[in-house]
Amino acid sequence: MAARIVIQEPSPTGGRRVRVDGTILGLAHSDRDVTEFLRRAGLPDAEHLLDDPAWVEWRGGRPHDYGGPSLSSA
Repeated sequence: MAARIVIQEPSPTGGRRVRVDGTILGLAHSDRDVTEFLRRAGLPDAEHLLDDPAWVEWRGGRPHDYGGPSLSSA
């Protein structure tokens, strides 16, 4: 069975699109955003699911990395 929660690759401007069962819940910029989206979708203990591959598939990039533009001034 495929994971119900898919966290897409980081966008060039930062953030990751979060989907549950194919429905886009929003653009997360942190684990806190993801857990709030999942809570609203009816998964109240979502913070415990983020590292469970049976529930969550992290696509592209490292898990828990939300990307974004470089903050260096160079």
